[in-house]
Amino acid sequence: MLISINGKDGIQYMLIINGHAVDPETGLCEKADILVEDKRIKKIYVKSKGEKADADAEGQNVIDASDCYVMPGFIDLHVHLRDPGLTYKEDIVTGSHAAARGGVTTVCAMPNTKPVVDTVETLRYVLDKAEKEAPIHVKQLSSITKGMEGKELVDMGKMHEAGAVAFSEDGKSVMDIRLYREAMKKAARLGAVVMAHCEDKDLVGNGVLNEGVASEKYNVEGIPNSVEDVITARDILLAAETGAKLHICHCSTRGTVELMRMAKRLGADVTAEVCPHHFTLTDADITEADGNYKMNPPLRTENDVKALIEGLADGTMDCISTDHAPHSAEEKSKNFDEAFFGIVGLETSAALTYTALVDTGLMSIMDMVAKMSYNPAKVIGIDKDYGRLTEGAMADIVIFNPNTEWTVDVNKFASKGHNTPYNGKTLKGKVMATICDGKIVYSEL
Repeated sequence: MLISINGKDGIQYMLIINGHAVDPETGLCEKADILVEDKRIKKIYVKSKGEKADADAEGQNVIDASDCYVMPGFIDLHVHLRDPGLTYKEDIVTGSHAAARGGVTTVCAMPNTKPVVDTVETLRYVLDKAEKEAPIHVKQLSSITKGMEGKELVDMGKMHEAGAVAFSEDGKSVMDIRLYREAMKKAARLGAVVMAHCEDKDLVGNGVLNEGVASEKYNVEGIPNSVEDVITARDILLAAETGAKLHICHCSTRGTVELMRMAKRLGADVTAEVCPHHFTLTDADITEADGNYKMNPPLRTENDVKALIEGLADGTMDCISTDHAPHSAEEKSKNFDEAFFGIVGLETSAALTYTALVDTGLMSIMDMVAKMSYNPAKVIGIDKDYGRLTEGAMADIVIFNPNTEWTVDVNKFASKGHNTPYNGKTLKGKVMATICDGKIVYSEL
């Protein structure tokens, strides 16, 4: 139940009662009431300590979160908002509302738009539009090279100063290793993050699906694991040498998990993310010639999925992101050779993670929150205020009911993109409300 009352002192208050609070930073995982004052968490009343907020206090918005987890808002490091230039697929408004429905309060938008985000002017366009129209926080990445052509570096200093949260050539790798090494050195000097899509351009060729069961069944060119593993190894070694902070995107192979273990033994400042589709589906699940199963990296084998889950469980893999990549129905309805790569994920990621990993006992709810909130906040350096449910932190909060079952229906998505193989699938765990900066931006309560 939600009760709205305006505070007499002009300060906006919100009280979340009866929820099960989860915070990876402090280890809190128990019943608590949470008081929000304007944009920040003012007080957490832990029930086991005999603390209880006055739910009838005048001037508060009261949310009853009984039977729900109350967690810091999710932070998705890897999202395509398609704005500017490709807004028939998605835009800042629809993408950010899709995020809110999925409990995501901060997204990092990739730069492969049209034009590419490689100038301060294009960067400011995104940030200004998001500030005015998005219900959540939108961070924007800069490309590494001008036009993402791999030939000349952007002015990394100016882009970083103007607010680029990280640098990425997402959708491809910078294949000129000398140029890329220079980018790493500049990123290290700036204290900036490099987010890497690891794919050997020459090795991938015209690959469509994972090399093996899927590529053979549908008679298309395969994408071997080495396409990812070779560049992952290269990038880790460059990061270790240059001191750059590197984040490996959408990891899909057993080899990448092992390489991440090596990176951490080396003491390299390297983190990695895994997407829900890569730990819930395999190439053997492609039972029909449906372009919604085509993504890059492709769905891999059961052996790879097992390694990814083990890596998430033991801390080798740091984050869960979506690689939310919306396309039009026409673009995804083509045959496998011609269909565009990509899957949407903002509105299903929390439920897929809970269903596949937490409800099965492979991961704790605390681990899920660490992978989806706290660790991503640390990757982009916003963990002082975000990614945690502690007094003084920003009031970015998700209320999640672990017992609610629901069926994915793309026609109810806020996203313009409906390209997902999960349509019609029943999942367990549902976002009931999303709060950003102390304001309710989505609610089913």
